[in-house]
Amino acid sequence: MRRFSRRAALATAAGATTAVALAGPAAARPPGGAPTAVGRLYEIRSGRQRAVIAGVSATLLSWQVDGRELLLTHGPDEVGEGYRGKTILPWPNRIDHGRYTFDGQELQVPINEPERDAALHGLMSFVEWQPVAHRADRVELEYLLPPTYGYPFQLAFRIEFAVDGTGVRSTLTAKNVGRTAAPFGTANHTYLAAGADRIDGIVLELPASTHYLVDDRLIPTGKASVEGTQYDYRRARPIGATEMDTAFTDLTRGPDGDAVVRFARPDGITAELWVDRTHGYLQVYTDDSPSTDRPTRQGITVEPMTCAPNAFVTGDGLITLRPGETHRGSWGYRIAG
Repeated sequence: MRRFSRRAALATAAGATTAVALAGPAAARPPGGAPTAVGRLYEIRSGRQRAVIAGVSATLLSWQVDGRELLLTHGPDEVGEGYRGKTILPWPNRIDHGRYTFDGQELQVPINEPERDAALHGLMSFVEWQPVAHRADRVELEYLLPPTYGYPFQLAFRIEFAVDGTGVRSTLTAKNVGRTAAPFGTANHTYLAAGADRIDGIVLELPASTHYLVDDRLIPTGKASVEGTQYDYRRARPIGATEMDTAFTDLTRGPDGDAVVRFARPDGITAELWVDRTHGYLQVYTDDSPSTDRPTRQGITVEPMTCAPNAFVTGDGLITLRPGETHRGSWGYRIAG
């Protein structure tokens, strides 16, 4: 059986990891004002930390510490594969057959993953957010999502990316500005680079006690304990040859309410992904099926998600925003120690 890539919806010639450079801190485009493939670029800095945010899909395009790129990224004139760095809205992961029922309405959103007959990663992966404010260490962007045939709801989004002495942080605010209740979920799809040829040598600590079982179309069929399975990374251990396109939940949290995923790379850098209480789910993908001919397993994404895959159908973690209601959540990357 042919193995389909989760990235097939992104037909692109992009492949190589490319450093993203800007001339200065202001929003930038290439000389002459020509647009980039990822929209406006916004550089933010603080001490050793530097990040570049792309306007299209409010993408975390680059995160550097002491000039060293830590993400699996791509150049601003490439579409990029695998939804790298994108803010995913208004649902993460898949809706089975693109069909769901909400408040008695039977709705159909476009299928953009035809090999799995699924609607993947929402409606905003290729729209450009508009700037609200841009300072040396932070940028704020906004987007108003209008009603569509399959998603007849109206949400207003604002997102802030900020850097400080420890790392980069993202805070998303979603407000229902329509007249009816709206289903909602979000995720981010940033890949941490391997720090070597492959991610196999990364020592991963993932504080999740439950993983999702899926069918051959990656639609959840149930949940199970990670105990005794290849998915148990509650105690740090090398990723090794384990392949994952797997959702997790039941996260262990610290006193501050955050759950922390730790990546100890072979090059000596240890990075942490922290997620607040609004993110009760994580999707781990080990970069096993690139849509180009580049080598596999060059990065790993652990996607902070507010709901489970197929939540628009099952209701698992689904957020319902009433008219005027607001959702706010944060996650970020930092260097450990």
